[in-house]
Amino acid sequence: MSTPFLYSPGSVLSIAELSAARIDGHVVEVGDAYIPADAAETPALRAASVSGAVPRGCAATHLTAAWIHGAVPAPPVRHAVQRTQTGRRRLDQSARVAYRDTLIGSEDLITLGGVAVTTPTRTLADLARCSDPDSRDAARALVAAGAADPDAARRWLWLHASLPHTGSALRLLAGLRTT
Repeated sequence: MSTPFLYSPGSVLSIAELSAARIDGHVVEVGDAYIPADAAETPALRAASVSGAVPRGCAATHLTAAWIHGAVPAPPVRHAVQRTQTGRRRLDQSARVAYRDTLIGSEDLITLGGVAVTTPTRTLADLARCSDPDSRDAARALVAAGAADPDAARRWLWLHASLPHTGSALRLLAGLRTT
């Protein structure tokens, strides 16, 4: 997505120029890019800022999607992406990207800033299935921010009960309530 509010290093300004503008207070970092200091940070801008880390035919998922949806304050060090097109694919190994080869259906995707991202419900279900504290905290934050409904995520998990760690996810979600 091309937007006048998003500056990627090397597109119009070099990383040195963007760093100087950041020091001067003219821009702030958002993901892998910069926005004017007075611009509103939106989910679409967050998604567009990491578009270089989300390969074509993939979607941002898990902690990356939670950050895009505004549930966590900073993007993860390693972006989580997952396949959105039929036919397996092979991605080059990257320290910046964790790739899952399981297909995500179009019903679980939205497009923000030109990037496919899991819906808040799917993001919550995925985070709840993870055992690491960061994912569990992000699941709680997604609900606390009002971005996702735990009951909708529970229904989604019941429909996809064959996925791993569904039981522990349902237990976590049962303890979360929107206020």
